[in-house]
Amino acid sequence: MDINDVRGLGSLFALVAFLGIIWWAYGSSRRKRFEEDAKIPFSENEEMPTDDDKHRSN
Repeated sequence: MDINDVRGLGSLFALVAFLGIIWWAYGSSRRKRFEEDAKIPFSENEEMPTDDDKHRSN
């Protein structure tokens, strides 16, 4: 086993990891959760804490 075999295995590992992340991110079982999470910045249900509120809670 020489350095080129190690490089090939490293590339194969990186490809498998990349495809695994793509499968995880775009899997249909997580689609609903990600769609809900994408709407969080636009929700107006909660007030943003002020600097005074942050210091009082500590």
